Amino acid sequence: MISQLSWKIGGQQGEGVESTDRIFSTALNRLGYYLYGYRHFSSRIKGGHTNNKIRISTKPMLAISDDLDILVAFDQESIDLNAHELRPGGVVVADAKFNPVLPEGINARLFPVPITSIAEDLGTSLMKNMVASGASWALLGLPIDVFNKAVEEEFGRKGAAIVEKNIEAVKRGADFVLELAGGPLEDFQLEPADGKQKLFMIGNEAIGLGAVAGGCRLMSAYPITPASEIMEYLIKKLPKFGGTVIQTEDEIAAVTMAIGANYAGVRTMTASAGPGLSLMMEAIGLAGMTETPLVIVDTQRGGPSTGLPTKQEQSDLNAMVYGTHGEIPKIVIAPASLEDCFYDTIESFNLSEEYQVPVILMTDLQLSLGKQSCDELDLNKVPISRGKLVRELPELETNQLFKRYELTEDGVSPRVIPGDKNGIHHVTGVEHDETGRPSESSINRKKMMDKRLGKLDGMYIRDAVRADAPYDTPDLLVIGMGSTGGTIDEARIRLEKDGVKTNHITIRQIHPFPTELVKPYLQSATKVVVLENNATGQLADQVKLHAGYAEKISNLLKYDGNPFLPSEVHKACKELV
Repeated sequence: MISQLSWKIGGQQGEGVESTDRIFSTALNRLGYYLYGYRHFSSRIKGGHTNNKIRISTKPMLAISDDLDILVAFDQESIDLNAHELRPGGVVVADAKFNPVLPEGINARLFPVPITSIAEDLGTSLMKNMVASGASWALLGLPIDVFNKAVEEEFGRKGAAIVEKNIEAVKRGADFVLELAGGPLEDFQLEPADGKQKLFMIGNEAIGLGAVAGGCRLMSAYPITPASEIMEYLIKKLPKFGGTVIQTEDEIAAVTMAIGANYAGVRTMTASAGPGLSLMMEAIGLAGMTETPLVIVDTQRGGPSTGLPTKQEQSDLNAMVYGTHGEIPKIVIAPASLEDCFYDTIESFNLSEEYQVPVILMTDLQLSLGKQSCDELDLNKVPISRGKLVRELPELETNQLFKRYELTEDGVSPRVIPGDKNGIHHVTGVEHDETGRPSESSINRKKMMDKRLGKLDGMYIRDAVRADAPYDTPDLLVIGMGSTGGTIDEARIRLEKDGVKTNHITIRQIHPFPTELVKPYLQSATKVVVLENNATGQLADQVKLHAGYAEKISNLLKYDGNPFLPSEVHKACKELV
């Protein structure tokens, strides 16, 4: 028996690839397996090749596998594009309708199944996804009742007759392939999972869940790939807690509405991708100048301009750190896992109110849209903190204003909700004094700038630098951010077998840069490689700028729209040392 397996389904966008993957993975999750998925899709509603790949394991893992065990193909293009990933002895379950052929040199077993014909016999070709699912599930020898339960959950709202037809489609696909193969494939039998049901969601859903748990009650946003699922999740959830989602006319309206709502005391967020973040830049400066809490999620994708809307990239780092005109304090956090997406979202709301600054949660498409398993989340792990929000204020003298921007030792001023008694003050985007009145005094300007820019001195988030560093003097230090952590860890296992002593750190606090936390790891390593999905080495530049050791640092860059594979990282790192 084997402890892990990789499964992929491919076809034309709009013909059931997504629903097939969803039901297949849901059933596996019911059995207690750990799953890690990645979706390759086109930037259009229908047509164009799409595929979903799932890695199934008895143990946690956070990376796409290099190879492939089973490929389910709805067309020849899916075989031609993906067969090279098949390991020797791998399996292709293909629709017999298009007379499938394996490319030359591919050592795999081909099982042509009349997927479309079976579905049409049952009344509609739309059920071919269930036929295909049943066939591949049967080859693994997994209990069919668990799969049928997932089918019931998927189609139950459409009535018992539809459920029964889909279950019959599953059965016929399974029966046909088992007769063709002579039974379940012995070399593809998975070891039993622990049986414990796990959370199974995409990163965007974890962010949405974190927003609800963190007290967010309003989201203003404009749909954009790959951020839209956050809005879609919160549309369903926020009304249950007295909140709402407003779809605005554009990202400028979204961010300014979020600023206004936060000023009014409501925890509010917005989410977008690179193009939307560009439109928000002026308003981010307004939040910085008025010291209004603001939480923005940037789900990075291929750029610039429209770029590659549905592909992986990590190229917005410089925009997040430097994008606004003038100089304001801001915090940029990069979650590295599903759990981070949840906890960091709660913490982003806390930080934005504690320091009264914009906080940008930086994810990437692989993390935002990749579906993965995680164990139960702890709702009490990140307590709610509203910082210096004052609700009861002392009486003011006649014509005296509240010092909303009071010069304090830590740079953070008391904050009030508009309408609170004795809290009246001015709010403006121009430079101002402690009460908010516009001021062009050079003395006041310097004091206010120092106040704002100094409030983040020494600020570190939880796990600002996450380290797996078993060696005091490693041959190699690998640095990553976002979704790359699991891939680096798998590459490290192979490097260890090659005799290369390797440490790994994931930088999660991008700005302000955690210089003092990073330096010791750089100092102790013989060589350093910074891995990132962009063309210019933006994270590496931050490391060099703030922590030094440029002479040790090499770039490992990938910007073709695809995430790193463990084999790519292993090969590049081995060549480096």
